[in-house]
Amino acid sequence: MAHGMNQAQPSGPPRQAAVFFILVTVVLDMLSFGIIIPVLPKLVEEFSGGDTAQAAEMYGLMGTAWALMQFVCSPIQGALSDRFGRRPVVLLSNLGLGLDFILMALAPSLPWLFAGRVISGIASSSFSTAGAYIADVTPPEKRAAAFGLMGVSFGLGFVLGPAVGGLLGAVDPRWPFWGAAATSLLNAGYGYFVLPESLPVEKRAPFRWRRANPAGALILLRSHHELFGLATANFLMNLAHAVLPSIAVLYLGYRYGWGPSAVGFTLAAVGICAMIVQGTLVRRITATLGERRTLLTGLLCGAAGFAIYGLAPTPFVYCLGIPVMAFWGLAGPSAQVFMTRRVSASEQGQLQGAIASLTGIAGLIGPTLFTQTFAAFIGPQADWHLPGAPYLLSTLLLLVGAATAWRATRAP
Repeated sequence: MAHGMNQAQPSGPPRQAAVFFILVTVVLDMLSFGIIIPVLPKLVEEFSGGDTAQAAEMYGLMGTAWALMQFVCSPIQGALSDRFGRRPVVLLSNLGLGLDFILMALAPSLPWLFAGRVISGIASSSFSTAGAYIADVTPPEKRAAAFGLMGVSFGLGFVLGPAVGGLLGAVDPRWPFWGAAATSLLNAGYGYFVLPESLPVEKRAPFRWRRANPAGALILLRSHHELFGLATANFLMNLAHAVLPSIAVLYLGYRYGWGPSAVGFTLAAVGICAMIVQGTLVRRITATLGERRTLLTGLLCGAAGFAIYGLAPTPFVYCLGIPVMAFWGLAGPSAQVFMTRRVSASEQGQLQGAIASLTGIAGLIGPTLFTQTFAAFIGPQADWHLPGAPYLLSTLLLLVGAATAWRATRAP
């Protein structure tokens, strides 16, 4: 087959290697994101002259800028993939991310590092295109399992990334950036040869800015009652999930006296259990319960898991919540299946871009919401000392999400 950037769709279904490549892309995107977590704050502190307060402020701004770029650029990438195909957008995103990590590895000052983080937020918006590719090549009845595998890929990259970054960073704080660059560039090169186009020319849609900007992309979600309700539930899921990276380390240290290693192993266990559910149980449970009951079961399990986390009087009880929380992983793939069925092939990229924009909004709101809630309930002025309040807030968000999804998916 020809190896042009915008290669036409093959006559038969895309090869298994192509779907595997998309899953590997998600792993490596998350790996390259997670690999710099252990060293980026220290590098920012180094550029700030050792001023920890200033470094914390700048690191927070970097996180906000990254989430903002995701919010703005995800629908643009999704709309571009609807117009030009998934293949060129995915490959250019991988290439851009690899070159950006080289920029960050060589960054001579804090402004250069900040610019690299902004570009990273733009380039890593390919998650929306990866989701559209999976929707293109997977029949509706198999999409729950396929999106479950995407969740596994996401989790695997996030679990492995900080571990690899910690090992490389112990040698030199710049090494994790070179490692992230190598994984992204190798993946782009590999995909150039194995990734066929999934969207035929006749199913493509013209690129229009009114569809590609975040507001325009979100209008698509209002085109159908069920789609809007499920998008709302999906937003609430992403907002609730933000509690884990925002306060887990602080909470576990404050309440149980856990150090970094115990927290790291616990978060790894959360990720591994979620991967087991999404990789091996989604298809079976969906076949048994149906997509609607699977979606609602996942949301209720997530709410129960957060309630256990927030109320657990001992570390042992807290750990009992991990397997319960793992079944929350049923909800995401089921919601994706419902939503992809409500739009045409030429709108799958726009849909995934809109979903990613909502995820970006959750990423902007979540850290402040949960850290401020935590501070309010443990501070000296707190009328009710409740360290687990952020987790209980996530419980409430998922219960509202479950009620919204139940209403949106009722048979007419």
